[in-house]
Amino acid sequence: MKAGRAARRPVARRLSPQVTLSEEQGVRYLHFGTEWVQGAMRIGRPWKIELEYQQQMMAPLLFLPAPSLILQLGLGAAALARFCWKHLPQAEVAVVEISEEVVTTARRWFALPPDDARLSVRVGDARDVVAQPRLRRSFDWLQVDLYDRAARGPVLDDEPFYAACRRLLRAPGIAAFNLFGRGFEPSFARIAAAFGDRALVLPEADAGNRIVLAFSGPALAVPWAALYDHAGQVERQFGLPARKWVSGLRQQAAGAACFRI
Repeated sequence: MKAGRAARRPVARRLSPQVTLSEEQGVRYLHFGTEWVQGAMRIGRPWKIELEYQQQMMAPLLFLPAPSLILQLGLGAAALARFCWKHLPQAEVAVVEISEEVVTTARRWFALPPDDARLSVRVGDARDVVAQPRLRRSFDWLQVDLYDRAARGPVLDDEPFYAACRRLLRAPGIAAFNLFGRGFEPSFARIAAAFGDRALVLPEADAGNRIVLAFSGPALAVPWAALYDHAGQVERQFGLPARKWVSGLRQQAAGAACFRI
């Protein structure tokens, strides 16, 4: 399952003991039986990403703007799946979600398209999936958002799991991890160790989520001016606040002349 939002909303529609919905000011929210928000969609704009932290999970656009293969672990309200399927027509999007009920809910209530030549949603355990040798070094992007109903921390949060995630990536490749809940620093340290210290964190989202980007492949060095220029293109094409992401990265760079990872 996909979760980890600090924002809360009153639960208005119970689909089952595990899945509930609420709506407020034109936005539909997904809950896993609690008040914690597990995903959202603006009903009148289903192809946009509503939550800030999920917008940040699209930051791989800054560095690998034309992925051909994307793997998403955790579906939730399908914001990332919808966005990538709609706005990245060159990409195949594979999604793994442990709950069949969450998949059914996303199809009925959150405009998740049916599977086709470019979108594949399967029910399965993310740890089992990343351990499959046939998948290794297969993906340009990996987006990981794995939480249970309590949203206390990532369901899978050990170095062997993160190392398996790294093995899934091509060179170059980028992984985006959503961290929320219990201790950020230990989770970040495990990701960094698995990726050879090639990991960084974006500025904290308004709901308290922290998005970690981890890199595979050759070292990367990009002048800040070029990165800001590309971020402007991302903003114009996708409607995402990409220059804000670059500013956050530059603040952490301690005066470095360019972005390096």
